[in-house]
Amino acid sequence: MMRDSLEKEKTVDREWQAIADRIIKKESAVAARNRGRIPYTTESAHVFGDWSGPDRINWWTNGFWGGILWQLWQATGEESFRREAAAVEEKLDAVLMNYEGMDHDAGFRWLPTAVAHWRVDGDARARNRGLLAAANLAGRYNPAGAFLRAWNDFNDGRDTRGWAIIDCMMNLPLLYWASDLLEDPRFREIAIRHADTAMERFIRGDGSVAHIVGFDPESGAYLREYGGQGMGDGSSWTRGQSWALYGFALSYLHTGAERYLATARRVADRFIGRIPADGQIPVDFDQPADCPWRDATAAAIASCGLLTLARILRGEDCGGTASAASVDEAGAAKAQAAAESMLAAIDAQDADYDPAHDELLTKCTAAYHDREHNFPIIYGDYFYIEAIWKLTGQELFIW
Repeated sequence: MMRDSLEKEKTVDREWQAIADRIIKKESAVAARNRGRIPYTTESAHVFGDWSGPDRINWWTNGFWGGILWQLWQATGEESFRREAAAVEEKLDAVLMNYEGMDHDAGFRWLPTAVAHWRVDGDARARNRGLLAAANLAGRYNPAGAFLRAWNDFNDGRDTRGWAIIDCMMNLPLLYWASDLLEDPRFREIAIRHADTAMERFIRGDGSVAHIVGFDPESGAYLREYGGQGMGDGSSWTRGQSWALYGFALSYLHTGAERYLATARRVADRFIGRIPADGQIPVDFDQPADCPWRDATAAAIASCGLLTLARILRGEDCGGTASAASVDEAGAAKAQAAAESMLAAIDAQDADYDPAHDELLTKCTAAYHDREHNFPIIYGDYFYIEAIWKLTGQELFIW
């Protein structure tokens, strides 16, 4: 029986490695076609749009292409991936020099680029970029409400000075990194205070998650929840659930605070309990049953979070600093199985491995009320690759 179990495990490992091999073959061609560019999504059939121009360089997703390149370099050692990743990092210097271009998403832009580069070889310029980005993010902290402001004074004509969003949980590792690097507790303290506020104000009693929360910027008083990119106020926007799941697991890794692990598990239980039978994740868990819109980015991000959670609960090294206080094999198995089911669904129903096509995932959605749905988005590709790399042991720890 033990031999059969081991053989089955090896077979599963070979299946994930086969997917990784297909990704490497495809992305090698994609990277060659996109030299000098920072892709975002399709603007014409099977071609990613270029978001590296001066009018778009500030876009929040522009670090993920660099992250893909670093993950490919980690898996292959191919120097061309490293060169292109460094080129993306340099392009983002234009954002660091533009106050209006900076926002809460500093982690999304400089963790997969500058900090990844620094982790690889300790590059001094990459270190400088990462620290500049971390300092800017720390400067967004509002002590009145203990939160990191999402945007600058006005966003799309709305006064957003008191707005915070759940996505920022994934940016906190930039502050943890800076705090560890500089042995400066201020960065960590800001991250912890924001995480505590998010835990209190964003995570609902049933484990679902709000996207945007508004505070009074002067007093810090809680005002209201906004639907944001989900279906509406009070609904369960799936990518928001995945940001929270992965983000709180990462905050646990960096702090060892059990409350963050408990929060990640509560969000994970809620997410797992609503995964459809076909494994394809909707844009919002509360959308009508006959709505065909999907968001594979939510599935990929949640899978990364669940695989990290499974490692934590098994007491394994995840690349951070903390493991679970006590091993929970059953909890780990539940998280692992859910992640693998979603990744298998992406592989079977959503992934495009044709080297002639730029996109990897094809059924992603930026926001429920957008005009377009079920199209490729670059961060879906990044988190799918990261999740598969977690299963094959090829991952470069970025967060």
